Amino acid sequence: MKTFGGPAICLDRSDINTDEIIPARYLTENSKEALKPYILEDLNLAGFDSASEELKEARVIVTRANFGCGSSREHAVWVFEVNGINVVVAESFARIFRQNMFNCGMLAIELQKEDIDRIMALGAGLRVEVDLEHNVLTAVNRDHELAFTFTLNPFDRELVKAGGWLPYADKKY
Repeated sequence: MKTFGGPAICLDRSDINTDEIIPARYLTENSKEALKPYILEDLNLAGFDSASEELKEARVIVTRANFGCGSSREHAVWVFEVNGINVVVAESFARIFRQNMFNCGMLAIELQKEDIDRIMALGAGLRVEVDLEHNVLTAVNRDHELAFTFTLNPFDRELVKAGGWLPYADKKY
């Protein structure tokens, strides 16, 4: 089973939609890899630069409520996958985006607003690690370490452990 976590980037805004995650003008690309350079290209967030080294190194996104709202395109998850991001931590997710994460073998972890606030307050050098077996998310920087428990329903956990819907179906059917 793959590991989940690594350097994290905070996107401190609610309602980040799928058009901001991957602009619709790139949906005609014929491979996931072709989406890679366009990650979060249209995100309007003060101080955010979609070409930053911080984003290129990120393996985790920490954000606010209703992440992935908008259209139901799988491309919004695929662009994270091809950029090495396998965990998104948010107060809440749009239902279809959340399920697309699990279907691709990636983690969509929901935490309370107060917990997200504490993680974001850690600032620069943030890393997030996930212990899927014990449902523990650990957020660390040079000076602090915070641990949070989370829940996943059993089916979503199986999808993630299998590596997504297709590997899961291959094993079960």
